[in-house]
Amino acid sequence: MKDFRAPEIRNFAVTGHASTGKTLLCEAMLVCAGKITRPGTIEQGTTVSDFHPDEKEHHQSIHATIMTAEWLGRELNMIDCPGTPDFISEPLSALRVADSAMIVISGVNGVETGADEVWAAAGDYGIPRFLVVNMLDRERARFDEILDEAREHYGPAVFPMTLPVDAGPGFRSVLDVMRSEVITFADDCSGKYVEVPAEGALKDQVTELHRQLIDRVAESEDALLEKFFEDGTLSEEDLRAHVHAAVQKGLVVPMYAASASRNIGVSRILDFIAKFGSSPIDRATVAAKTPTGTDVDVALDDGQSVAFVFKTMHETHVGNLSFFRVYSGDVTSGSEMINVNRGETERIGQLYRVNGSAREPVPALHAGDIGAVVKLRATRGGDTLCAAARQVTLPVVDFPAPNTRGALVAKSRADLNKLGEGLSALREEDPTFEYHFDPDIGQTIVSGQGELQLHVMAEELKRRFNVEVDLVEPRVTYRATISGRGESKHRHKKQTGGAGQFAEVWMRVESLPSESGVVFTHSLVGSNVDRVFVPSVEKCVQAACTSGPYGGFPVTDVKVDFYDGKQHTVDSKDIAFQIAGKAAFNEAFLTAKPKLLEPVMELRIKVPSDAVGSVLADLSGRRGRIVGMESEGRFEVVVAQVPQAELYQYSSQLRAITAGRGRHKERFERYEDVPRDQEAKIVAEHGRKSEEE
Repeated sequence: MKDFRAPEIRNFAVTGHASTGKTLLCEAMLVCAGKITRPGTIEQGTTVSDFHPDEKEHHQSIHATIMTAEWLGRELNMIDCPGTPDFISEPLSALRVADSAMIVISGVNGVETGADEVWAAAGDYGIPRFLVVNMLDRERARFDEILDEAREHYGPAVFPMTLPVDAGPGFRSVLDVMRSEVITFADDCSGKYVEVPAEGALKDQVTELHRQLIDRVAESEDALLEKFFEDGTLSEEDLRAHVHAAVQKGLVVPMYAASASRNIGVSRILDFIAKFGSSPIDRATVAAKTPTGTDVDVALDDGQSVAFVFKTMHETHVGNLSFFRVYSGDVTSGSEMINVNRGETERIGQLYRVNGSAREPVPALHAGDIGAVVKLRATRGGDTLCAAARQVTLPVVDFPAPNTRGALVAKSRADLNKLGEGLSALREEDPTFEYHFDPDIGQTIVSGQGELQLHVMAEELKRRFNVEVDLVEPRVTYRATISGRGESKHRHKKQTGGAGQFAEVWMRVESLPSESGVVFTHSLVGSNVDRVFVPSVEKCVQAACTSGPYGGFPVTDVKVDFYDGKQHTVDSKDIAFQIAGKAAFNEAFLTAKPKLLEPVMELRIKVPSDAVGSVLADLSGRRGRIVGMESEGRFEVVVAQVPQAELYQYSSQLRAITAGRGRHKERFERYEDVPRDQEAKIVAEHGRKSEEE
């Protein structure tokens, strides 16, 4: 492949809602560019981008995959991104290094939530966006309505550069606004076509659209606008010379009509990307920080190497494969670079251009290009690699917090020993995936963006790390407390023939305000108990609170006072007071009206207005309380408080009742009382499981 430089490079992310045909669109582009001879299929697992075993098993994209092709003398680095919200880290990372965003929309379902999310993310990164309405060969395809929807969502700048002439099962032709032609594509999925001038009603339609396009492009520069006012129009040369600028400024958001599965309209999308699309020189400088926190700019032509690693993958036979974009200078095999985030020196091994699972070794990658390198020791996604003379860090991606939890149960001791290594590797690959061991419930908790993500992670543990686990519902971190006061006087006496054990502990307990924890005090007076035994009693109380007397749940919001007792001059010792203290605490606690507390989460649920009723009804069934409603554009945000025990697999249920359009975030709010009618059942169930374990 030719050695391309920044003006000739086109880096774009292929994004959108799930099941809009993004992967097949990439297949069609590769066919047009001659990289493959025939398109693969999702069902057979033969597509270039969905080559990972988990993608073939689930028949959907899970990882962002880079593919490279050449079109009209330009290098196209396309990044096929999953649309399922469980894997949102992939499009967010891809958009971070892309120069433009292709947002694919279903020609049947129209503009969906996933498209809105990546539209917003691309806007945050300041890159232009263009739309592809796919699947126009389906029954009920409705391009005109979707054009109106897109303008409602994204503004009047959305402009159809091609329109379907015959949308539906017989779709073969598009009306091209720039060329004023009807382009008819072959039926063999080759992408080949014939062009004829538009005539009749189509001619009138394209003439009007062509005039509207000129109006929009004229606004891209003041001098061009003056020329437009003077002449009443723009020449074709002026129009084509300034479409790029109009797109960069958001004056035009191109929309294209296509059918990826039949390779119709795809070549015109490639023409647009090659001729008018964004290149690295459109954002020739990017913001960065020095190690001391000073703001600086990194320019394409600085000369000193700066690269951003946006993704890592662990491959069994290769090790870590790091995907990066070069923002300045060259990255060369065999050179040394500084990982500024971690303060480590990395030797750059073999560099590759990537096309799905295929890798082409190259000696160097230049400013603006995207590629991969193997076996970096300390580098992870989000790290910046620099020449020693130019040490900066580039901005990292702001990933959403997890909203779905599960628990992993290892099937053997050997699996448990290997579990941490596998989880650590998966965490490095997907920053939205988190894990930790919760000692309160004795489980390894995994969390992420949805149930599918967690199931895939569990499958990957088996496939790649040979770790057998079950993904189960996590236990709820209940707490026990009291609502009254209690006292106990417990004597421990033991004679074994020699020195015995003796201790008597008098203890009282009382409730404290929420989030006070356990407060231990002593109010001993006189000489009944030597003060040397106070730490012994405090130690046993703290231990007893970890696995409390009420159902075995941890204790909180309790004041414990050791106020008196008795001792023996010979038989009293540390262990005796620990035993007596624990028993006294348990007895006092159980006489002080014990009760159970449960964690309550605050949910912010973003849904279309027509789904609010279903969401509210579902929350009611989960013991939820609505605390507020807000509006965000066309969406409503429901703010609710729901017990954590009612939220297992909530993200999947929310998507089901909102036709995939609902999203939610959750955070811990507080602990509150468990309803009395449920408390006894929870205590008994917890006790039974503890005995089994």
